[in-house]
Amino acid sequence: MEEVTLKRPGGFWHSGEATEPGAVEVLAAMRAFRTAEAAMRRRTRGSMGLGENDLLAVQFLMRRQQKGVHVSPKDLASYLGISSASTTVLIDRLVTSGHVVREPHPSDRRAIRIVATPTSHREVRETLDEMHRRMLEAAETLNPSEAGTVIRFLQTMRDIVERPADSPSIDAAHELLGEPIGDYADGVLEQRRA
Repeated sequence: MEEVTLKRPGGFWHSGEATEPGAVEVLAAMRAFRTAEAAMRRRTRGSMGLGENDLLAVQFLMRRQQKGVHVSPKDLASYLGISSASTTVLIDRLVTSGHVVREPHPSDRRAIRIVATPTSHREVRETLDEMHRRMLEAAETLNPSEAGTVIRFLQTMRDIVERPADSPSIDAAHELLGEPIGDYADGVLEQRRA
């Protein structure tokens, strides 16, 4: 992996007090990535004619379908953190646009499931496949040790932003950087070693 020169950015993420070399730069790089990703999501939503929750819903349905998991309106509401009434409006909108269909649940006649249509799958592939391929190529440049470090760091960042502000200090989250990183990451690293 090529050497990266650290240049300390100005910004609002730190008070100016001394930090470990590279810490502020890592956070600035992460912020720049998140900004670029948010812009990409806006472009994707625009090209598909979807709102933010609409795109999140379609992507959630597609991931679940790949795993063979049926999704009910209640499951979708829980994932998006919205009310059942808002979920009904969202599903109606996605049905009207041709992105999802309501189908009877195969094993429970009283229930329905929500399914992403082939149109949704095609639009997402056309919009995101090339970018995902390039992202995978970038990740493949990491050796297993580097990949483990990145995975642990990103999982720690996820844990920090998911924790309410009034929770105990983030010291426990920082300790994760030295501990095992869980089944998902271990599986990724095992596949890379094979």
